[in-house]
Amino acid sequence: MRNPKPKEWLSSEYSQQYIADYKPFNFVDGEGVRNSLYVSGCLFACEGCFNKAVQNFHYGQPFNEALLETILTDLNHDYVQGLTLLGGEPFLNTAVCLTVVRAVRDTFGQKKDIWSWSGYTFEELLLESQDKLDLLAELDVLVDGRFELAKRDLSLQFRGSSNQRILDVPQSLEQKKAVIWSKCMDANKLDETSVHQD
Repeated sequence: MRNPKPKEWLSSEYSQQYIADYKPFNFVDGEGVRNSLYVSGCLFACEGCFNKAVQNFHYGQPFNEALLETILTDLNHDYVQGLTLLGGEPFLNTAVCLTVVRAVRDTFGQKKDIWSWSGYTFEELLLESQDKLDLLAELDVLVDGRFELAKRDLSLQFRGSSNQRILDVPQSLEQKKAVIWSKCMDANKLDETSVHQD
């Protein structure tokens, strides 16, 4: 696993704007029925990564306008709660992710929620480049932190290891500290090292 310094990894230097996969109408990538966009490329190289092929920034296909239109059409169904960004690493593909989330906000406002998984922690993102901060500001929920094989727990809600957190992003940004999502059912299972004090 690799630990970047602030602003060490820039999307503009690594992203090829490739998409690994798009999965509409699923029930596993967050709350409710969701449309999930998997972007290509990740530098964290977590041991035990379940999606190792997607670490390659050239994996899959280039993002295009047709896919964006498909995502917006699929989100238009009343039963779809929102969009989820996964990877790969969404915060190393900010050009793609910002294009998508801004189109979602322009079309639906706050009617659809936006989730993202990231190897970055919330605290790391606060020290990052402006594009990463811009993407963070568009999110409703962030599942943050590297996957740690030694802390793997398959019983956890929406995450793979006990150091990872499900965060309410608007509340976290307002309070300038990580705020656990109110619907997290197993916050008591958080590893002590992942709970940051003031």
